[in-house]
Amino acid sequence: MAATAVVRIALPALKRLPLMLKFKFLLWAFAQILKRKIRSQPDCARYVASKRLVFQIRTASGAGRTFVIEGGAIRSFAGLAANPQFTFSFRDAARGFAILSAKDSQAAFLRALGSKELVISGDFQEVMWFQGLTAFLQPPKIISPYERTAF
Repeated sequence: MAATAVVRIALPALKRLPLMLKFKFLLWAFAQILKRKIRSQPDCARYVASKRLVFQIRTASGAGRTFVIEGGAIRSFAGLAANPQFTFSFRDAARGFAILSAKDSQAAFLRALGSKELVISGDFQEVMWFQGLTAFLQPPKIISPYERTAF
């Protein structure tokens, strides 16, 4: 809960920060949100329970964060790992922040891959597993009463 409060308080101040700090803060917040989802959603906890994964999200200049999923928990630390299983490498912090925080995140991600603003390297089977993990971050879909009809 404390991490959630920090994220909510810090977001208005985020607009005044340099782009590299925004990017680093976003990666840190991503880890905190994943930790909260693992604690609060049993399905998410089961998804990561037996997984061992090391990956990193970085810029081409070398700034980034390493994430370790092990023992049903996630840890992250500033800096890069020697042998991650996969890496998301953004052209620069500005593009990384824009893509990761985009409202249409899936479309932004695909556009970035096509324009080489994002390069994914490593084990693509692990990338696909990670894609499944990020599905737990999506808000629940609200179905209106009009869409619940049988016909």
